[in-house]
Amino acid sequence: MAERPTKRSLTLRGHRTSVSLEDAFWNSFRQIAAENNKPINVLAAEIDAARGVDIGLASAIRLYVLQYYQSKIATHSAKDITDV
Repeated sequence: MAERPTKRSLTLRGHRTSVSLEDAFWNSFRQIAAENNKPINVLAAEIDAARGVDIGLASAIRLYVLQYYQSKIATHSAKDITDV
C-alpha cells in the first residue's frame, strides 16, 4: 500500500509546474475533472487559486479529492435516508 508519489506536470494560468501525487489521487483527480467537464489544468488552477499560502498544491489536490468523495457519500447517504 505504500506507494511513492509520482511527479506530474500541470499548466496553471500559462505556467508549467509539477506536483507529486500517488496514482490513486492522480487518477481520482482526472476522473473528477472529467465528471465536471473541465480540463485537468483548469481544475488544478481553481484549486490553486482557492488554497491558502500554508498548503502546497499537491496537498490541496489531495484534500480536494477527499472532500469531493466525502461530499458524494454524504449526498448518497442523505438520499438513502429520505427514500426510506
